[in-house]
Amino acid sequence: MSTETRTDLYPTRGVSEVATPRVDPVVWSPPGARGPIRQSDLEGFERDGFLAIEELIGPDEIGMYQAELNRLITDPAVKADERSVVEPTSQDVRSVFEVHRISEVFAKLVHDERVVGRARQILGSDVYVHQSRINVKPGFGASGFYWHSDFETWHAEDGLPNMRAVSVSIALTENYATNGGLMIMPGSHRTFLGCTGETPRDNYKKSLQMQDAGTPSDEALTKFADRHGIRLFTGSAGSATWFDCNAMHGSGDNITPYPRSNVFIVFNSVENAAAEPFAAPVRRPEFIGARDFTPVK
Repeated sequence: MSTETRTDLYPTRGVSEVATPRVDPVVWSPPGARGPIRQSDLEGFERDGFLAIEELIGPDEIGMYQAELNRLITDPAVKADERSVVEPTSQDVRSVFEVHRISEVFAKLVHDERVVGRARQILGSDVYVHQSRINVKPGFGASGFYWHSDFETWHAEDGLPNMRAVSVSIALTENYATNGGLMIMPGSHRTFLGCTGETPRDNYKKSLQMQDAGTPSDEALTKFADRHGIRLFTGSAGSATWFDCNAMHGSGDNITPYPRSNVFIVFNSVENAAAEPFAAPVRRPEFIGARDFTPVK
């Protein structure tokens, strides 16, 4: 039996909230490395923790992805699948996980060099999909996602050792300033906020609808917002936002008549593969935190 112990660089889910300075790089590739992202944009990503792209998917393509999203969320078999999250009040589909395995259309998007090429450039290695999903925010009351760092959950519950993952949110509908768009605190990725409270077994079942464990305190969020500010992202269908795994982010409810939907893909370095959870009794299911580390080619 091995007696090897792991070093936990980012402690969380303890008795007190602890802010830990980031020790990992933000951009892992060396300066001048080839890829679709310009050096000036990489420098902006390193500084702010995000990169907005006005048109990642062209107008001639977006209809295909919109049609596929609508097919998935209206399919009774998909709604009944454990990989789907349903709004408690309306019983509408809110999210569908592992969408790149359910849908050939979204699988091709993951392999698109405009997408995976940027992930490789930021992370400086081959990458695999740690998580994918479509998020749906229909109008008139769809609930938002509270402030959080994704890495806090992926570290605590999936066992990602280092901050070497990046997410892309690709808009499939217009993102207005009013329909529950993504908000990020620029520069917040430089500090890891370890949260309080033990992780319940099967915490994912509750957290996918309403985050509890891993939620920062109001006091900590106020300090972060005062220090970093808040950026709200808008854009047309086909626009995209890349953001660091430790960026503090969230989104509000959508009480407008205008739906907001996106496809969300998380790439992790093959050199940062998920291991055992750092602060949870069991692993989350593979459709939320992948254990297939096959590089995307």
